[in-house]
Amino acid sequence: MNTINHIKLGIVILGSITLASCGGNKAPQQQGPPPATPVTTHTVAEESVTTTDTYPGVVVALNEVELRPQVGGYITAIYVADGQKVTKGQKLYEIDRTKYIAAYNAAKADVAVAKANRDKAKKDADRYTRLAEQDAVAKQRVDYALTDLANAQSQVAAAEAAMSSSANDLQRSIIVSPLTGTIGISQVKLGALASPGTTLLNTVSTNDPIAVDISVNQSEIPRFTQLQKNTSAVKDSLFSIQLQDGTIYKRQGRIVAIDRAVDPQTGTIKVRISYPNEGGRLFAGMTVNLKALNKAEDHQLVIPFKAVTEQLGEFNVFVVGDSSKAENRIIKLGKQFDKSVVVSSGLKPGEVIVVDGVQNVRPGSVVQATAPGAAPAGQPGAAQPAAAPVKK
Repeated sequence: MNTINHIKLGIVILGSITLASCGGNKAPQQQGPPPATPVTTHTVAEESVTTTDTYPGVVVALNEVELRPQVGGYITAIYVADGQKVTKGQKLYEIDRTKYIAAYNAAKADVAVAKANRDKAKKDADRYTRLAEQDAVAKQRVDYALTDLANAQSQVAAAEAAMSSSANDLQRSIIVSPLTGTIGISQVKLGALASPGTTLLNTVSTNDPIAVDISVNQSEIPRFTQLQKNTSAVKDSLFSIQLQDGTIYKRQGRIVAIDRAVDPQTGTIKVRISYPNEGGRLFAGMTVNLKALNKAEDHQLVIPFKAVTEQLGEFNVFVVGDSSKAENRIIKLGKQFDKSVVVSSGLKPGEVIVVDGVQNVRPGSVVQATAPGAAPAGQPGAAQPAAAPVKK
């Protein structure tokens, strides 16, 4: 039995050796290099760059006055409607004038009494002066008469001052518009008690022209100072306003003021830009976005923004180098505009970068530039590379 088993084992070993010798004549199948990744590329070049900076802004009136009474009393008349257009000097409110008329009349009577006393003192002084020239009266009596005249003249001046003050109070009991513009909603009603200097009656402001206040970083002060001085640089589209409904208000904005100091808490300074508002679309207090065109003085490197990838807070692009191999390059970005972005460092003019298909590219992989309209690898409609031939 052992002999038979040994014979079977020998047959199995011999068969294995035979099969191995028969298959040994075939060489192992060789695979070719991986195919190039189809991508679209862009040649880095310098361009003239104009970006749009956006600043939150508040619409303000160039002239605005709060109406507060200078005399106290009850409101006896309101001459205008809320929101009405008013002109300078137009009557707006009336405060009870009864006591002010009485005070003025009393002061006027005091002036008349003082003048009468002055006239009498003058006649006495003249009479005693003539008598003194004839040695008919003592010199001391003349001095008394002249003193009485001086006192009477002072009393006239005091009475006239009191009458002027009473006249002013009487005049101030009528509140008139200090400027031509629009009056707001009245803060008091008929019969309300107004206290001098404290009670707010209403507010009058101009609305054409009107202004927008923005806060800009202190690093931008030279730029806005230059725009303020260079009046020829002001264009209709240089400063445009985006309203809350998304519409753009385009007028010839002009910088009228730059604040005197930088806010040390925020590092910003206030800039005021004036606009014509003939249609009345802008109202004081509105919050808007002011869009300012910013044209760079020098040409800058610009690339398509979709060519940029971000990893761990760093921005990268793939640069096509020798033998069409992709090299990962860290870059620093500047301002973005439209579908492009400024590159401040990391690239040079003339270098070629990958734009479409960047998600399929790995560092060191070979890429193949396709027509800009062709779909990159991995996307529907992309041209698939041909399979490598299998050697037989």
